Amino acid sequence: MKPHVIILMADQLRADVLGKGITPNIDSLLEEGVDFQRTYCSCPLCVPARGSFFTGTYPNRNGSLINPWEPRDAMYGNVKEGIKTLYEYMESDWDSIHSGKQHLFTEGEKLEKRKDSKTKWYSTEESYKNFLRENEIPMPGGEKFRWRVPELVNGLVTKVSNYSNAETGCYEYGEKYYFDSYFTECALDGLKKRDPSKPLLLNLMFLAPHPPLQIPEPWYSKIETKDVELPDNVGRYYSKQSPLQMYNLPGIIGSKYDRESWRETWRVYLGLVAMLDQCVGRILEELKRQRIYDDSLIIFTSDHGEMLGSHGLFQKMCMYEEAVRVPLFIKFPKNSGISKKSICQVVEHVDVFATLCDYLDLETSQFMDGKSLLPLVKGEKEEWDETAFIQYDGNGSRSNFQRCVIKGDYKLIVDFFKEETFYELYCVGKDAQEKENLMFQEKYDGIARELAALLAMHMVKTGDSLALPPFQPKKFREIYGFLEH
Repeated sequence: MKPHVIILMADQLRADVLGKGITPNIDSLLEEGVDFQRTYCSCPLCVPARGSFFTGTYPNRNGSLINPWEPRDAMYGNVKEGIKTLYEYMESDWDSIHSGKQHLFTEGEKLEKRKDSKTKWYSTEESYKNFLRENEIPMPGGEKFRWRVPELVNGLVTKVSNYSNAETGCYEYGEKYYFDSYFTECALDGLKKRDPSKPLLLNLMFLAPHPPLQIPEPWYSKIETKDVELPDNVGRYYSKQSPLQMYNLPGIIGSKYDRESWRETWRVYLGLVAMLDQCVGRILEELKRQRIYDDSLIIFTSDHGEMLGSHGLFQKMCMYEEAVRVPLFIKFPKNSGISKKSICQVVEHVDVFATLCDYLDLETSQFMDGKSLLPLVKGEKEEWDETAFIQYDGNGSRSNFQRCVIKGDYKLIVDFFKEETFYELYCVGKDAQEKENLMFQEKYDGIARELAALLAMHMVKTGDSLALPPFQPKKFREIYGFLEH
């Protein structure tokens, strides 16, 4: 029998909060698994991040660019017809079970509504809402946990939207009625009812630790304020970071909080991470109870990260490490010969699907941007292309545009708003919190030009609707030189 495949995906989880005593179950995967320490999502936003992960293609290539909340731009949220997802490739030979958030959108019929779907959809956000209605329980969140912000439609017309803020509170209806408890219970039900004659495919898509940060006890009180250690860049807006972020949700909401205010947000966020870890632990325990843990390929990751006050920003939707670097742990089956290992090279979310196809001998006819990680894991590749590309095309509609390329230790960010373009260059190898924008130092112009050329080529190659303007670092410094004072 082929290996069981378990994909556990958090939502909006910072990679740097793991391994600090509050996530023992998630951390346990590293005792036998591979830790890809520099993994980047393809887009710091839920829907396109998942479109990329589950097709092995960049957003430009598959067509899923935004969260399709605004009807006039909704077509930009769907994976194009004809591009098959991991579900469709695996559900015939694997007993495919889904539980949790379903933010993988496709043209035509919804993935979970397909008449020919062989996946068992044990829960989605829709079934969770029905569960609460049946029990006459309100959802977590509410007016206190959302603020009004401006948002462009198709990059042209301004509307007012409501999005999650960094406020915190206790969800008084208890853990049973919280998103992730429900999703985990449904997944456990699916595991107990699985078809033992087939290998298992479980996609468990958690909501945690995505806002709203109104969470149940004991998790609300799990972390004490005195135990919260804030990174240096939390609550700090650096003079040479992109001012265009103040037109975007992370800057608009993030600017409302000072450094000490973020401490409470972090306290509750970490409590929610601890709850996520307990949910993961329950799944691992069931796999062991059924004696299939050793025969399972288990992937733990997050769709993207969370700024949580770093650079004075909230949520994701930007290109800093906190938003785009994601945890990626892969525990291979015991008989694979692959044991505990840390990989320091740059890899991408789009590589995961290609890796599964390679390891599972899945035949795929469609093009994939990702490349298998197996040669890297097995030490068969002395040289590895440490390049990653990331894009952002707006949240609920096409609006604020950003592009990013990472090569080795260096990262170039291009931020577009209306007719304005702002550049940021960081050496993340030495400056992990991205405090110093090297675009203001002429000696780094060669590196910046190299990265800009790579990015421009990638944008053309993948059919980007945007074009990179002529790259002129000297002119950039002349325009924005006042930021140095």
